[in-house]
Amino acid sequence: MSSLLTEEIIKQIDQLPDEQQMKLLDFVRSLPNVQYVGVPGESLLRFAGFIPHDELERMEKVIEDGCEQAAANEWQPPIYC
Repeated sequence: MSSLLTEEIIKQIDQLPDEQQMKLLDFVRSLPNVQYVGVPGESLLRFAGFIPHDELERMEKVIEDGCEQAAANEWQPPIYC
């Protein structure tokens, strides 16, 4: 990790209240234990074409209109449409 990145992380952490720093510490400590569960993309190919094209376009528009928003310099939980 570059020293600039480390410095920026520390700078951001220093601005958090103690309670949030503790939550962050708990989260960081949990990262090595995270096990990602998923399935190979090949096994999902059987579902290709099940959603009508117009529905896919509608979903894409909703995502573009409301879900692709991020707050600068601030973490937000995901927005579910």
